[in-house]
Amino acid sequence: MNVLTDKLKEVMLAVLPITILVLILNFTITPLEGYLLARFLIGALLIILGLSIFLFGVDIGVTPVGTLMGSSIAKTNKMWIVIVAGLILGFFISIAEPDLHILAGQVDSVTSGLISKLSIVLVVSVGIAVMVSLGLARIVISFPLYKFLTISYLIIFAMAIFTSPHFLAISFDASGATTGAMTVPFILALSLGVSSLKKDSKASEKDSFGLVGIASAGAIMAVMVMSIISESDRITGSLEYDLYESTSIFAPFIRNLPTIVSEAFLALLPLLVTFIVFQIISFKLKKKPFRKILKGLLYTFIGLVLFLLGVNSGFMDVGSVVGYKLASLENKSIVVIIGFILGLVTVLAEPAVYVLTHQIEDVTSGYVKRSVVMVALSIGIGFSVALSILRILIPGIQLWHYLLPGYIISILMTYFVPKLFVGIAFDSGGVASGPMTATFILAFAQGAAEAIEGANVLIDGFGIIAMVALTPLITLQILGLIFKAKSRKGGLDTDASKSLQSGMSQ
Repeated sequence: MNVLTDKLKEVMLAVLPITILVLILNFTITPLEGYLLARFLIGALLIILGLSIFLFGVDIGVTPVGTLMGSSIAKTNKMWIVIVAGLILGFFISIAEPDLHILAGQVDSVTSGLISKLSIVLVVSVGIAVMVSLGLARIVISFPLYKFLTISYLIIFAMAIFTSPHFLAISFDASGATTGAMTVPFILALSLGVSSLKKDSKASEKDSFGLVGIASAGAIMAVMVMSIISESDRITGSLEYDLYESTSIFAPFIRNLPTIVSEAFLALLPLLVTFIVFQIISFKLKKKPFRKILKGLLYTFIGLVLFLLGVNSGFMDVGSVVGYKLASLENKSIVVIIGFILGLVTVLAEPAVYVLTHQIEDVTSGYVKRSVVMVALSIGIGFSVALSILRILIPGIQLWHYLLPGYIISILMTYFVPKLFVGIAFDSGGVASGPMTATFILAFAQGAAEAIEGANVLIDGFGIIAMVALTPLITLQILGLIFKAKSRKGGLDTDASKSLQSGMSQ
């Protein structure tokens, strides 16, 4: 109960800032209809409750499964088993990621089903599966992470030339959406399980990070391949406000519940089946730990249903409406300012960011202060959201104008930054782009794009998750360079340098 209460507090801190901001806007410049506001508040409550239960379930169910599977795979000492297992597990865990389902649902909605939710979920899951298997193989053969990332992003840049503008933003958004509450703990546990059995302990610690970043690259490539194969250049997007068809507060929740229950069950079923198969042939856990993991998977299912129900039945609709109303005002600077504030408060309240900043402080023995990391990340992500809104307002600015130099800088930095920081920076790309980015901020951007004449919801409304995910890549590597400079100047003693190794392994 104490653990569940802690999760509840963490999630409340993540959701309340946006809820309060919406209430302030409602009573000032963007008044909302009563039933819309009621749906939003019910949705926020379901998100808080659902995400808390979900994260609790992931902790006691999903993460232990990832660690057990990683260890079992590594013990075989057979490369083909590592690759096949990576393919299967990467696919199964990605297909259950709630943030991916939200993004895919938004793509389906704005394209009126021309790009279906199922196709996005399946394609991205295949891409992640391929890269997870390659990433695990990289750990086994000790291929340097920075070289692997360089090759991956050179391929992505080359593919971007042939990718439709409609798919470019979606592909980079997919990289941030897939590294969510379900995927990150599982993949980290999987990589830790495989790397922990290496004889070289230092190499093991370095290799335990980086797999999430590699998986993110797989999501980008998969959507780009989908674009190139389908040659879908003429797809247009718009928001359909069917929410105005009914003024009933509870109607959307009742209507969406059966679909969400079935989708959540089908998403988690492959993981459950895989775990039971591994239990029979490999794990052979005793009754108590076996039941605990099953209970964790049940909590994950219940939390996933409540979370998705809250998101799809009121929370995101209000995000779209607020974005639309703000962008419709004569003074366009207001929507940019609100976008900056949204980015600022979102990262300050994101539970995963608190974990990350504590880790950075630990591994640098306090030389890189947690407060400094928080301020750097929050300001950076505030600007990334504001720049995304600016891209919607100014037709001449395109997404690649931001992403191309951003990723080039990120990749070049990997050659100069301490390698432990490279792994954690690329893993952390999805940390900042958490549930609130994939839900409210994404919907906010799409609402703004719908209101601006000349903007395309499909091209301009997406891309905001990608911008948020890019920020930590640069910010955390800069911190790595600061740490490196301090250590050279004698600012760190030997024990502090050693703690960099031990802290990262934690």
